[in-house]
Formats: sequence, structure tokens, C-alpha cells
Amino acid sequence: MTSASAPTCGVAGAVAPAEKGALNRQRGLFQWLNPARVRWFAVVVLTLASGGWLLNRMVDPVWREARARQPALQLDSSMVAAGQGVTLALLGGFRALVADATWIRMYDVWERRDLPAVQTLLHLTTALDPRPVYFWLNGARITAHDFSAWRIQTEGGYDTVALARQQQIDAEQGRQALRVLDAAATFHPASADLWIERAAIQLTRLRDVAAAAESYRRAWEQPNAPYFAARLHAELLRKLSRKPEALAWLARLHPQLPPGEEAAASEVVLGRIRDLERELSVPLAQRYQPAAPTK
Repeated sequence: MTSASAPTCGVAGAVAPAEKGALNRQRGLFQWLNPARVRWFAVVVLTLASGGWLLNRMVDPVWREARARQPALQLDSSMVAAGQGVTLALLGGFRALVADATWIRMYDVWERRDLPAVQTLLHLTTALDPRPVYFWLNGARITAHDFSAWRIQTEGGYDTVALARQQQIDAEQGRQALRVLDAAATFHPASADLWIERAAIQLTRLRDVAAAAESYRRAWEQPNAPYFAARLHAELLRKLSRKPEALAWLARLHPQLPPGEEAAASEVVLGRIRDLERELSVPLAQRYQPAAPTK
């Protein structure tokens, strides 16, 4: 009898400490959830909820009006549902995180070539967080090039659509992309990359060489601009038969180029100066003379 009752006593002795530990954890939780903390948590929740409700009251009428005027702003129900938490995330300070998630969502619909949805999500991404130049640059590229190709494919493809119509679509999308870059410039006024992208779109979509030349000049004026922007400005001036301007530009540029830096291409620039001098029959006495290298 004694040996049979021993295990029972052992089990009872093992359970008691476990129950005591559970009671201690519950007691600690109740102590942490004191009235002051509960009130603070309630105030935070009510503040976020009230802010979200007020923001939605202001945003919803504007959004409905924009969608009525622009069918491209229509989203499917899954996108609308996905955006319902955006307001609280913004109020919580997670703007960059939400913008990144929106950009990823944009790539998902981009793969399906859903132009209206991609366009809407591009706008939403830069509205959520306009700080990354990356969003603006790639948004402009998608608008100028991908949207153009998708529209041509929708109308029958490059082999079917007349060249004049293709150029019309290219120009329409190019102008729309330039508006994206205009908006970006309000947040990034000293970005050389935005001016370089503008020049590329003006060349490839609008076929406006003069405008592209000016954009490359403006790019070179920005801090930390790449050297090639200055060279391309001169090259486009030359293409426009504005060779004296191109020569004067390169003669001013060359002394600014560090001789030992490959990207600066100082020798290439000097070679172009010599070519222009020959084409313009510049007298030897008036030709550009580079400064002697310092030892």
C-alpha cells in the first residue's frame, strides 16, 4: 500500500510549483496593466482612430472626385482593401515602409501590364514618400517607355500600328513622364539625375534635341553631376549645327576636368575641341590651348 501511494504523492508535489509559477505570471501581468497604463493605451488608440477618421473624411471626397475625372485612378477591390490601413500607418510614422510595400505591389501589377493600376500605384508611392529619387526616376521611365509599349501592343503591336500613331503615343507618354519629373523637382531641386532622365525622355519619346541639350546643361549645373552630362550637352549642340556654341562650351569645360580621372575623359574632350576647331576653320592663333600639366 505504501509503495502504491508514493507515485501519487510525487505527482502532486510536481504540479504545485507549476501552478504557483502560472499564478505569479498572471499576477505580474495584472500589475503591469495598471490603471495608468490602461488609460494611456486607450488615449493612444482613440487618438489614432480619431485622426484616421478625420483624415478619411477629408481625403475621400477628393479621391472620389479624382476617380470620377480620371478612370485610370480606379482600383480593384483588393487594392482598395489593401489601402485601408495606410492612414493609420502614416499616423504611426511608417510612411517609408508603406511606400516600399506599395512599390512592391506596383511591380506585381506591372507584370500583368495593368496600366491603370500601375499608374495609380506609382502616384500613391511618391505621395506616401517623395524622398527617394528612385521612385520618381523609375516611375518616369515606366510612364514613358513601358506604358507606351503596352498601349501600342493593345492597339495591335508594332507591326500593325502605323508609325505616326506610334510616335503620337510615344509623345503622349513622354509628356506625361515629364510631368512626373516636374513633380519630383519640387522635392529634389538639385538632382542631376532628374535632369538627365528628362533629357533621355526628350530625346527618345519627344525627339526634341534642343530641349534635351538644355536638360543636359542643367544637369551639369547640379552638385555632383556626372561628367558625361556636360559632354552630351556639347554633342547635342553639335548635332543641332550649333558648333560655335559647342566649341565654346567644351573650351570652358576642359580646364575643369581632372586629367587623371577616367570618367572625366579630359583627352576625349580635348579631341572634340580639336575636331570642332578644324570644322569651323579656327585660325591656329585662336585655338584653345590647355594649361600645362603641373608637376
